[in-house]
Amino acid sequence: MSEVRRIMGKTAFIFPGQGAQVCGMGQDFYENSETAKAVFDRATELLGFSVPELCFEKNDRLDITEYTQAAMVTTSVAMMKVMEERGIHADVAAGLSLGEYCALVAAGVMTADDAIRTVRERGILMQEAVPAGVGGMSAVLGMTADEINAVVDEIPNVQVANYNCPGQIVISGLKEAVEIAAVKLKEAGARRVIPLNVSGPFHSSLLEQAGEELGKELEQVDFSDLQIPYVTNVTAEYVTDITKTKELLARQVASSVRWQQSMELLIADGVDTFVEIGPGKTLEGFLRKIDRSVKVFHISQWEDVDKVCEELVDGGNRMEES
Repeated sequence: MSEVRRIMGKTAFIFPGQGAQVCGMGQDFYENSETAKAVFDRATELLGFSVPELCFEKNDRLDITEYTQAAMVTTSVAMMKVMEERGIHADVAAGLSLGEYCALVAAGVMTADDAIRTVRERGILMQEAVPAGVGGMSAVLGMTADEINAVVDEIPNVQVANYNCPGQIVISGLKEAVEIAAVKLKEAGARRVIPLNVSGPFHSSLLEQAGEELGKELEQVDFSDLQIPYVTNVTAEYVTDITKTKELLARQVASSVRWQQSMELLIADGVDTFVEIGPGKTLEGFLRKIDRSVKVFHISQWEDVDKVCEELVDGGNRMEES
């Protein structure tokens, strides 16, 4: 069992989830790095369709769950491999929802191949779990978690899906239930309730069957010992025993993502530098609302690589010496 080191000045790699995808993501990495190109090309071999085409060219598939998930993980892992090649390594990792699979690659638990293959299956299972239009998700702004739970606990078929940061919590469930909850939350003081453009009621009990099926898929995957700790969405705690990882990943599909609590744990444990790896700056935005004192960098464009590497080296963060 890996021991969680408690030293000051630790660096975390964090990875965004579904919804951060954007056409063109990773293309500059593909064109500038043989390491990144190899990840994309290997994903194409594994999945039987062109992942560069999916990520780089305008198409209707990138926002469809069964394709989105493999595209996102391929892109984030390719970017992370470039950072590792430059000698930048994390002390701990975490990922929001889908991003947890990238965190497992960073932690040495899953190979990139297994992560990409698994999330392709995960995406298909989640896509098929609930017919399009039956479920929904909405972001609730301007209420505390306790205030939101007090409202949604009284409404069947809706629950908190994501605790993202103070003042932003996402609810998920049957479309009608989410709409009823939106009305009641506004009456209870929510500043805004914004319907999200998603293809399913993710992280709700409607996906429990998909989680069970995913658990069966995960049984076929070999996990390795942790090289660094990671924090899981389901409990917002460190995982130091990988025998629990498969069950946690299966549960994660239908469980709340405890992102704010996960970040608070890392900060309390001495993480003062976060590197968001993947398209967009969603997680950086959340962290700014959780604790403005921490340093947050992001890797989403090729030009970010040199900039972040210089900052991390100058800042005295952990570098690989061997």
